[in-house]
Amino acid sequence: MIMNRLRKILAPLLLCLLLFVTSCATEAPSRFDQAQQESSQQKSGQAVAKDATQGSSFNKFFPKGGNGYDFAYAQEKKGFAEGKLKKDGKDVAMLSISDTSSTPAAVAKFQQSTKKIGGYPAVEVGNTQTAVLVNNRYQVKALSRDPSFTASDREAWLQKFNLNGLARLQ
Repeated sequence: MIMNRLRKILAPLLLCLLLFVTSCATEAPSRFDQAQQESSQQKSGQAVAKDATQGSSFNKFFPKGGNGYDFAYAQEKKGFAEGKLKKDGKDVAMLSISDTSSTPAAVAKFQQSTKKIGGYPAVEVGNTQTAVLVNNRYQVKALSRDPSFTASDREAWLQKFNLNGLARLQ
């Protein structure tokens, strides 16, 4: 009888002691914890440069729709603005302007460019993108979202941007 009573008291006490000891144990930080700590302390390499142009400043340089195409702004944030180009209600392309002060590596691809659109260096990126670098800072892109929107269509729409106005943007 005493053994039975002792077992009823001792079992919960040992269980509480086990839980207490294991909950107080320190766990080694995982590789994810270390990466999070390093990235949050890092001052350089942040996603958007402090002096990046506000995305709303880019809106006036986008082309308007027309000739069966509709244009609608899709996203704007610091250093970036984007819109969708639709034809017959279907997304055919994305048009965007980004401030490369946040991503200086984006400028490098234009250094060997021999092609020009609107007087600015241009490059083809894969089979679906055409980009122009304006004033060595602003990247203007047209991305095909449908096979019917060809490289020549992308080039034509890039020429419809107010590239010279964008070049004067401070």
